[in-house]
Amino acid sequence: MKPSAHSVSHHFDVLIIGSGLAGLTAALLLAPGRKVAVLTKRELSDGSSGWAQGGMAAVLAEGDSLDQHVSDTLVAGGGLCDLDATRAVVEGAPDAIRWLRALGVAFTEDQEHPGELHLTREGGHSQRRIVHAADATGAAVQRTLIERVMATPNITVFEYHMLVDAITDRHLKRSGNRCYGAYALDVKTGEVATFSAPQTILATGGAGKVYLYSTNPDTATGDGIAAAWRAGCRVGNMEFIQFHPTCLYHPDAKSFLLTEAVRGEGGRLLLPASAGGQ
Repeated sequence: MKPSAHSVSHHFDVLIIGSGLAGLTAALLLAPGRKVAVLTKRELSDGSSGWAQGGMAAVLAEGDSLDQHVSDTLVAGGGLCDLDATRAVVEGAPDAIRWLRALGVAFTEDQEHPGELHLTREGGHSQRRIVHAADATGAAVQRTLIERVMATPNITVFEYHMLVDAITDRHLKRSGNRCYGAYALDVKTGEVATFSAPQTILATGGAGKVYLYSTNPDTATGDGIAAAWRAGCRVGNMEFIQFHPTCLYHPDAKSFLLTEAVRGEGGRLLLPASAGGQ
């Protein structure tokens, strides 16, 4: 699909496709001195990020250590984690939490130690290192980032714009392998718009909704992964699809997440007596 002769064209310094925590964070960090566009297939608040309940892991407590956090992660990953990537994420987590607090994210504080964050524990962690905002952490962080993005003049948000494909040399009938932006379908008008930018960031999340039974939102359809592959990018680890270990199922309603902190704090899953439970 390509834009018609009457389609709208936009030009930005940076094009970010996806409005989860990754996309919004990238927009805020890159906005100074640049014109940034954020495309999202539905509303800015849709996507997986707002569904996260438990919290974010960071070494902030006495008695904990970065090495222990790395070790816990490698064990939980069954030895398949990239060590360098794991260490980079673990080492950057404390500063990321401080940055979010400075933006205004209202993380839950320890009632016995005012000013300090309350830390809980989740499965796979040997220490209490989960920073949270009550039991709706993703929504709290997302809400703050959206407020900041909407208040930043250099950032323009395009809601209901669905990625069609990356614009590459192939589309322009040129040799080479560069990306110049993307085509996006304006869901409300049916027009395909052209977004050109020297820098394009795909922050589109995963593809968990390709499965019938999933706690992922309907938007998790792998659009960005597919576009990256068509553009000639290498993709990897496609077999790793997250199925959240705990959710509430009802035959007449949509399943929803139960925070992993339930297990981390020692919660037990019990069956009703009618199903053979105790």
